[in-house]
Amino acid sequence: ITGLVGLRKGALAFVYFTERQMIRSTLALCFLLAIWLAGAALGLGERLGAKECEDLGFTGLALCSDCNTLAEYVKDEELVSDCRKCCSEDSDDSISKVIFSSAILEVCMRKLVFYPEVVAFIEEEKDEFPYVKVQYAYASPPKLIMLDGEGNQKEIIRIDNWKREHIRQFLKEKVKPGVSAS
Repeated sequence: ITGLVGLRKGALAFVYFTERQMIRSTLALCFLLAIWLAGAALGLGERLGAKECEDLGFTGLALCSDCNTLAEYVKDEELVSDCRKCCSEDSDDSISKVIFSSAILEVCMRKLVFYPEVVAFIEEEKDEFPYVKVQYAYASPPKLIMLDGEGNQKEIIRIDNWKREHIRQFLKEKVKPGVSAS
C-alpha cells in the first residue's frame, strides 16, 4: 500500500476493485470445484462400461425410466444407482417401454437357500406366469433372462435382492406373451 501513495485517487480505486473482483472470482471457482468434486464422490453422472454393467446384471438395454420404476419396487439405493449408471436415456419417440415375449428365471439350485424370496416366487407364484421358465445353472446368481418373440436373449437382469412381489410386478409389466421385444 505504501507504493500506492503517489498514485491518484482514481487509480487506487481501480486497483482495489480489480483485487476485490479477483477474490470473488477465486471464491466462485473454489465453490464450483467443491460442487464438482462432491458430485464425483457421489457418482453422479458416472456411466459404466458394457462389461461392468453386465457383471452387475444390466445389459444397457434398460431405459432410465425403468430405473425409476425399479426404485419404486426395490428399496435398494445401490442397485438403483447401478441401474442408472447402465441405462439408456429415454428418447421422445419411445412412447412405449421395452416389452418381452417370455423370460427364463435362472438360478443355481445349490444357492437357492440364500434367496428365500426367489424360492417363494418359484414355489408359490411361478404358475401365474406360464411364459416364464425356471432354469437351474451351476453357480448362477438369480437372474431373469428376457427373450424376444423368436426366443433370442435381449436382456439379463439380476434379481438377487428382489422380493417376490417385485418379481411378480416386473414380469406383469415387462412380459407380454406373443409380443416382440420393442
